[in-house]
Amino acid sequence: MKLKDQIRFVRQNMKKNKTRLFMTVLATAMGCSFLIVLASVGFGLQKSIVDKIVGDRLVTAIDIYGIEAHDSIERQLGLSQIEYLRSVDHVKAVTYRNQVRQQLSPSLDGSAVNSQGAVNVDFAAETKAGFALSAGTLPKADDEVVIGYHIRIPPGTKPNEEPPAADEWLGKTINLEVSQTQTDGSERKTTIPVKIVGVAEKPSREWRIDTNIYIGNGLIAKIEDFTQTQWGEQRIVPDKKNPEGYEPPGLQDPRFYNGVQVIADGANRVKGIGEVIRKQGYFIHSIADELEQVNLVFLIMKIGLVFVGTIAVLIASIGIYNTMTMAVTERAQDIGIMKAIGAHPSAIRRIFLLESAMIGILGALIGTVVAYVVSFAVNAGLPLVVQGFMNEKVPEGFRFSWIPAYLAALAALISLAVALLSGSRPARRATRVDVLRALRRDL
Repeated sequence: MKLKDQIRFVRQNMKKNKTRLFMTVLATAMGCSFLIVLASVGFGLQKSIVDKIVGDRLVTAIDIYGIEAHDSIERQLGLSQIEYLRSVDHVKAVTYRNQVRQQLSPSLDGSAVNSQGAVNVDFAAETKAGFALSAGTLPKADDEVVIGYHIRIPPGTKPNEEPPAADEWLGKTINLEVSQTQTDGSERKTTIPVKIVGVAEKPSREWRIDTNIYIGNGLIAKIEDFTQTQWGEQRIVPDKKNPEGYEPPGLQDPRFYNGVQVIADGANRVKGIGEVIRKQGYFIHSIADELEQVNLVFLIMKIGLVFVGTIAVLIASIGIYNTMTMAVTERAQDIGIMKAIGAHPSAIRRIFLLESAMIGILGALIGTVVAYVVSFAVNAGLPLVVQGFMNEKVPEGFRFSWIPAYLAALAALISLAVALLSGSRPARRATRVDVLRALRRDL
C-alpha cells in the first residue's frame, strides 16, 4: 500500500466519527495553546525588560579609562586613539565629554542660568549613539546647543521639584560670555548667543543633577579661536613668537579627550570589541557581561514554563490514546482484511501512526492560532486592566506576551511527538489483530 493510499484511508476513517475526532483535536489544541501562551509570558518579559536594557546605551557602551603607556596608564586619549577606536569592527560611534575650562556665565533674558558649565560633545557621534532627549532635537548648526534636564530649575528650588515643561525652553537664546586673560593681566570678553534646540533626558540616577550646556565641535572651535587655548581655558596666552608653551587651538593633536565611550552596534558585540581593544592596551569597563546572569534567569524561567505547558499537552495525550484505541477496536475487520490480502504489519502500524500524527498536527495548528490571538488580546487588554485597577501606567511598548516563531515550532514538535507516542501502543496492537477472529466478526 502506497503512502498516498494510506493517507486517503486515514482521512476516510477520520470522517466516520467526526465528533470524537473533534473533541480529541480540541483537547490537543488546548494543550498546545496553553503551552505557547504560558511560555510566551517568559519570552515577553525578557523582550520587554532585557531587550530594552540591551538596546540602551548604558549596556552597549564601553567606558575607556585610559591606555597603557610604558609602566603607567595614560588617562587621556588623543585624536589618533579616537580614530583607531572608530575603526574597530561593529563600533557604531565613539563619544567623549570634555568640560569647557571656564564658566561662560550663561544668561537668558538678562538673568543668570543655573548651569554648572559647558561640555563639548561630538553631536554627529552622539546621534549614532542615541543621545537621550526629553524634548527637541540634537543640534545641526554651530550656534545650537542642548541643555541639561535640571538647568531649568532656578537656584533655591526645593529638592525633587520638577522643572518647567521642557518645550517652554526650546527656541530660546542663551548668551555665553567667553573671557581671555591677556599677558598684561587685562581681560578680553565676547558674548556668543546660542539657540536651545534640545533638552537632555532626566538622569536615571535620582541623585545626579544635570545642569550642563552641551555644545558641539563648531562652537568649541569658535571659543578656542577667541581664547587661543584648548577647551577655552581662561589663562594668560604666551606670545606666539615664543614657541615654548604656546598651545595652538583646533581639534588636531595634541588635543586630549576625556570621558571617552565606545558604543557597540549591539550588546552581543560588546564582549568582542572589548577583547580587541584590550589587546591594544586600552583599559575598559562595560556592564554588558553582567546581563548574562539576567538572561540565565529568564532562560530557566522559560524552560520551566515550557515544561509546565508540556504537562498540559501530555494530559491531552490521554484523549489521543483513547481515540486511537477505539479506532483499532472499531476497525478490526478492516485490519483483518488488509492482513488477509497481504498488508505488511509495518504498513498497518504506519496507518494508525499517521492518524495520530494528523491529530497532533491539527491540534498544533489550531492551538498556535489561538495562542497568537490570546497573546494579542493580553498585550492589548492587560495594560488597560493594570491602569484601571492599580492606577499604574504600563510603559509604552511593554509586552506581557511574545511568541517567537521558534516557540510555535517547538510547541508543534512537542504536540506531534506526544501524539505519536500516544498512538504508538494502539498501532502496535493493530498489528497483532488475529485475521480469522477479525473476519469472523463480520459473519
